Amino acid sequence: MPPRASNPLIATKTLVHALALTPAAILAWQIRAEFLTGSGGLGADPVAEIEHRLGLWALRFLMMTLAITPLRQITGQPVLLRFRRLLGLYAFAYATLHFSAYLVLDLRGYWTQIFEEIAKRPYITVGFAAWLLLVPLALTSTQAAIRRLGRNWARLHKLVYAIGVLAVLHFWWLVKSDVREPALYAGILAVLLGWRGWNALNKRRLSARRKAAAG
Repeated sequence: MPPRASNPLIATKTLVHALALTPAAILAWQIRAEFLTGSGGLGADPVAEIEHRLGLWALRFLMMTLAITPLRQITGQPVLLRFRRLLGLYAFAYATLHFSAYLVLDLRGYWTQIFEEIAKRPYITVGFAAWLLLVPLALTSTQAAIRRLGRNWARLHKLVYAIGVLAVLHFWWLVKSDVREPALYAGILAVLLGWRGWNALNKRRLSARRKAAAG
């Protein structure tokens, strides 16, 4: 039987859930106000604002998910790994809401047009690819899936690195002119992936030295 979570861990996870749901709750309240009064604070183009905000939070949660491993290595706190899957699922949830908002509010029910849009617009192509790759990661996020897949689970979930690159590209190509914000996320992603690459290189060097010493 897996060990029961301690009270501080449960409280922290509850807080993380509350914080993660806050952006969606605020947006839902603003959409309601926009629908009822026309003054929900969503700007001149509410549809674009809804899609942008959901996509931005999906990207933020994805970056937070990727940041867990470096933070754990720096701080020496393995408990941080307890939040990686949680944050990853929120990244998928917000990405799905972002995609759904595009289908419902932008395409207005002409959902078959999505395939034409995917083929025609590169930013939609890479955005859709990022969401599509998130689907198997979300479906295999359970303990049962981890046990069933074994080592293949870790291999599968390395797709998150490609997803991060595709998500940043989607944002970059979407804004077209002022790329300062997507450039910020590109920089964050470069640091997070660079950290992993540096650690992997150091491990190979250490392994090679041990083999040379043993030989």
